[in-house]
Amino acid sequence: MIHPTKNISKEEAVELYKKLLLPRRIEERMINLLRQGKISKWFSGIGQEAISVGAAASLSDEDYLLPMHRNLGLFTTRGVDLYRLFCQLLGKADGFTNGRDRSFHFGSLDNRIVGMISHLAATLPVADGLALASRMKETGSVVCSFCGDGATSEGDFHEALNLAAVWELPVIFVIENNGYALSTPTSEQYACQHLLNRAIGYGLAGLKIDGNNIFNVMDEMADARKTALRGQPVLIEAKTFRMRGHEEASGTSYIPDELFEEWKRRDPILQLKKWIKNKKLVTTEEEFSAVADQVDQLFEDELERALNADDPVFDEEKETAAVFTSAEIPSPAKPGATQSEQRFVDAVSNALRQAFLEDDSYIMLGQDIAEYGGVFKVTEGFVEQFGKERIRNTPTMESGAVGTAIGLALEGFKPVVEMQFADFISCGFNQVINNLAKSRYRWTPPLNVTIRAPHGAGVGSGPFHSQSPEGWFMQHAGLKIVVPSSVQDAQNLLYSALMDPNPVLFFEHKKLYRSLKSTIYDHCQPEELGSAAICREGTSASIITYGMGVHWAYEIAEEYERKGVELEIVDLRCLYPLDLETVRTSIIKTNKALLLQEPSLTLGPMSELSALINEQCFEHLDAPLIRCGSLDTPIPFNKRLEEGYLASHRLKEKINQLLEY
Repeated sequence: MIHPTKNISKEEAVELYKKLLLPRRIEERMINLLRQGKISKWFSGIGQEAISVGAAASLSDEDYLLPMHRNLGLFTTRGVDLYRLFCQLLGKADGFTNGRDRSFHFGSLDNRIVGMISHLAATLPVADGLALASRMKETGSVVCSFCGDGATSEGDFHEALNLAAVWELPVIFVIENNGYALSTPTSEQYACQHLLNRAIGYGLAGLKIDGNNIFNVMDEMADARKTALRGQPVLIEAKTFRMRGHEEASGTSYIPDELFEEWKRRDPILQLKKWIKNKKLVTTEEEFSAVADQVDQLFEDELERALNADDPVFDEEKETAAVFTSAEIPSPAKPGATQSEQRFVDAVSNALRQAFLEDDSYIMLGQDIAEYGGVFKVTEGFVEQFGKERIRNTPTMESGAVGTAIGLALEGFKPVVEMQFADFISCGFNQVINNLAKSRYRWTPPLNVTIRAPHGAGVGSGPFHSQSPEGWFMQHAGLKIVVPSSVQDAQNLLYSALMDPNPVLFFEHKKLYRSLKSTIYDHCQPEELGSAAICREGTSASIITYGMGVHWAYEIAEEYERKGVELEIVDLRCLYPLDLETVRTSIIKTNKALLLQEPSLTLGPMSELSALINEQCFEHLDAPLIRCGSLDTPIPFNKRLEEGYLASHRLKEKINQLLEY
């Protein structure tokens, strides 16, 4: 950590010059490698190095950094292993993502760096989570997250800044305003005079700095750190310019030539070199050339080694195993534990309460979940029992809540995010499928994040509060998807989801909350997620379903039992992992299957199951697979229209079609 002052010795000045020059020299080599076809893409930070180097040099090594594409200087100044860094950039097996992702889409927790994804501003809410973890652990560290001027138009930018201010988090947001978001100039990006003005609206401290003057960066960053630690987040707008295209292939034809001439004179390396010469710390070009040679020697051997390193070898078993971490299931409660009658909603609440009592690392985030207890009162009384630090009302935001949960999970917490309604998860879709789901496969440790989502129709709530979006997530590897149908499963499967080290989406049917009761064990019984259950034996045909579909199946099975038809019911319980073996067992017995789901028919969960059964159980079928789903329309509000929309309205017709084949 270099003290941010201009009164520095020759040794300190030369060391700072080396730090600034190192990412420039590496970039120049990378651009040559790009031309040779040895790397596929390069996003240049030439001209912007002072921001990254100055920030990393003036912050503590215990502070987190969340970089973007043009922040190579963060990695080099933090001392990231250069061989692994080059392997990462070259897509080699020894890279931080083992060749699974490119460029700076990685991080190194040993260096307190959390990498980016391509979706702009997505790591800013993650910074909030890391900052909250720092405050709760009282580590005295801050979090510094970077974005470009274009990213300030994204929703995650605004959600992250607002949350940081409301929660008074020790976080610094740095906007590298280089004038262009790819080719779009700032005049078409925002109408305020300076992006810094946004700090006022959110209640953040604001600083505008010369991003090409490393001393200015270091001085202001040191002050920002002190401010953030006092409980006021800071927004920094660093004025700078990129001397090359957004990425090398895009070129710079859209930028006026005079801008290049103006900013060339303000090159951060040139400015520092001039300052050193004026101070007579280094006076000759020969000395500067010698320093440049020393810088090259710092990385050339490691780059050459990386160029000759092994490419990754595809191993299907290894690749699929990288998606999830194996879950260690705790021992269940001893036999003879007490039982009591519980509602579905009580079971959900019980599972949460037991986990929160057993482990202080659980934190809950969501809208209205604290004193109000959530719109369905699942967490009523929790804030009195566990305190405001662990039961945290968020502003109205979904994406920011999931991103914050990721940051908390990286620091070992076990966040639980409540979506007020499952429909609203669409507002956090990017964080769920691109940031959360893909993280472990790429580079992170496992992220124990549970997202609870009240879903389902049948309560007359219309098209925006009645959807069952569980099928939206099935194709995105890295997410476990649980949909309980019984009171016992609501308690045990949620508890198991909370114990699981992987991200879990847990869907709770709103209509079942207070309409379904059962006598269950008071203590949760954990189990491994991914097993289906044959919950009603039969021989005539199998109804394979989950969630509310199980209750529709029970009703129709009782009706057909009076006619001598025995329908077997398979409750999937989890849509991922999917238990095809239990499904196969049932089909071998009955030889006919009806696939029942609450979501609209097209591309619902049962479409995937139908394909799997057709591929793996075809020889056991005596009739075509029949799907029964809700209409391919939005969910109507009027109760009679809703009844006609739902799959239950045509279930009898579909069963007759199957039985009569």
